[in-house]
Amino acid sequence: MAPRLDFSDWWAKENRKGTPVVVKMENPNYSVVEIDGPDAAFKPVEKSRGKNAKQVTWVLLLKANRAVGCVAWLATVLWALLGTIKKRLIFRQGVAMESDKMGKGRLLFRVIRAFLVTSLVILGFEVVTYYKGWHYFEHPNLHIPRTTDVHGLLHMIYVTWLTFRADYIAPPIQALSKFCVALFLIQSVDRMILCLGCLWIKYKKVKPRIEGDPFKSDDVEGIGCEHPMVLVQIPMCNEREVYEQSISAVCRIDWPKDRLLIQVLDDSDNESIQCLIKAEVTKWSQRGVNIIYRHRLVRTGYKAGNLKSAMSCDYVKGYEFVAIFDADFQPNPDFLKQTVPHFKDNPELGLVQARWAFVNKDENLLTRLQNINLCFHFEVEQQVNGVFLNFFGFNGTAGVWRIKALEESGGWLERTTVEDMDIAVRAHLNGWKFIFLDDVKVLCELPESYEAYKKQQHRWHSGPMQLFRLCLPAIVTSKISAWKKANLILLFFLLRKLILPFYSFTLFCIILPLTMFVPEAELPMWVICYVPVFMSFLNIFPAPKSIPFIVPYLLFENTMSVTKFNAMISGLFQLGSSYEWVVTKKAGRSSEPDLLAAAERETKSTNQQQITRGSSESELQELTKLKEQQKEVTITPVKKTNKIYRKELVLAFLLLTASVRSLLAAQGVHFYFLLFQGITFLLVGLDLIGEQMS
Repeated sequence: MAPRLDFSDWWAKENRKGTPVVVKMENPNYSVVEIDGPDAAFKPVEKSRGKNAKQVTWVLLLKANRAVGCVAWLATVLWALLGTIKKRLIFRQGVAMESDKMGKGRLLFRVIRAFLVTSLVILGFEVVTYYKGWHYFEHPNLHIPRTTDVHGLLHMIYVTWLTFRADYIAPPIQALSKFCVALFLIQSVDRMILCLGCLWIKYKKVKPRIEGDPFKSDDVEGIGCEHPMVLVQIPMCNEREVYEQSISAVCRIDWPKDRLLIQVLDDSDNESIQCLIKAEVTKWSQRGVNIIYRHRLVRTGYKAGNLKSAMSCDYVKGYEFVAIFDADFQPNPDFLKQTVPHFKDNPELGLVQARWAFVNKDENLLTRLQNINLCFHFEVEQQVNGVFLNFFGFNGTAGVWRIKALEESGGWLERTTVEDMDIAVRAHLNGWKFIFLDDVKVLCELPESYEAYKKQQHRWHSGPMQLFRLCLPAIVTSKISAWKKANLILLFFLLRKLILPFYSFTLFCIILPLTMFVPEAELPMWVICYVPVFMSFLNIFPAPKSIPFIVPYLLFENTMSVTKFNAMISGLFQLGSSYEWVVTKKAGRSSEPDLLAAAERETKSTNQQQITRGSSESELQELTKLKEQQKEVTITPVKKTNKIYRKELVLAFLLLTASVRSLLAAQGVHFYFLLFQGITFLLVGLDLIGEQMS
């Protein structure tokens, strides 16, 4: 009897109990059959199949449940995003819009906004035509109407525009784009070479080393005589938030007191801040620290004038080295012991530069993006140039100079706003060598507001171009080798200070948006996507924890190229804003506030005893007066408001629109990738350029 395959009976049957008996026949012509019943031969197999069907059903239901949950989550996120946009951009709740003080700023915003609206309209038209299949140049079988065949006015205008665009607009844009792409490739090769040099340094473990103990003396009576005389300068101007922690950190430097002098160079024009700094200096002076407060009556030349005035004092002539710290820098107690020994037995060494470390690099999105650029600057650019060329740009702080090198190079000059780069170039032309210490870090603070960062970047990019105009004749007529001259002119100034902001602004902020109007000048995919992403990964290489921020980093750098290009042009052609110096606003953050507070409490009683024993009555009265003024001056906490910088935000959206347009023109681009880009921009753009981007 053949086995029945009636599945309907299986569900109603109960499982039979007992052990089936299997009889094996020796004759190979017979099959192996269970004698438990005629239908039992296939029962175990079909029973397991029933279980698998149920399992598949439950798995499908579970996946469907997860999919519904994912869709619900996306809907919730989208609804919250739309609510945030409504509150912040429409009703402006909890935000302050940037006020354009200059008329040209308002005009620029209107131009960018009009350009954006037009671009969005054209992009929508391109999307519609793409899905309708109106590809005249991709489908030659379609009939392209001639002017004589056109019966509508709009069609005639469109054909005329196509002809004019192809004959007169596209060629110059294509020529300019090829030129910018060539510059882009040259700058990318330079970045790759710097990264390879950094990898070689890490692989070979190349770094400046100190042999033995340079301060050790065999003469017991001459202990301490091996330590050279060091001058420490702290230039500041209206630094209410950071003066105390900076002076406190410098006064704790481990160095013989009789061979160390600290100059607090205060250029503040606020009398209350002057009183606070005087009180802090007096406090440390009573503790036995050799510290001097100095205030200029004629405040000219900004920081360069301040340093130049301090170096002209008669008591400075007996010192061999000078260490400089800006008001927000907090050196470790062993800073001088890690830097000054490199000068011993190295008479050609003029500068030892330490690396910056940031106490607020994770404060908000803006500080994280700054940390990416500065980590690349120090670990790659500064380190590679220091090892292979013995030259790099002085960072203006956290460095130790040989005073003889400063004097032979002409001292501090007030001709530019980048006095640090100025003295470094002149010292290099005089044959002095530099050393960069990547393992010696000095804590400092990053600008936490976009407005402060924007002003800082303007000064950092206008000053080098102004300096290039001034020192180009000196570079050409100097006695250094030809390859050093080429490095200064072609790489240090032109490629990294002029070409970089020029092609970034022209290629990505002008040509890329224009491709939406002129498809004949379409940029290749590797220029829009592949190479920028690859270069961004190279920039993030020294800070691998910042890889998740690569998308906002790309958008932010493109929008900042407008500010950098504007600064570069103003410095190159000596425009009105080229000599503008605005002190970067700081928040006064410290990485060790509890430690400093504990040290303050421990020394409080000892400090009072020292003041009573070693101070005259007049000094005590003055100190008491300063403390009373310090108590009277209170800093009222100001509530931070999130600012939306419309020009930068609109420009970023315009660049993203142009990128989407170019990607849409390429084959194999999926809609979900474009949607991901749009959502990513909206999530990032709302908080990317703001006052409070936590």
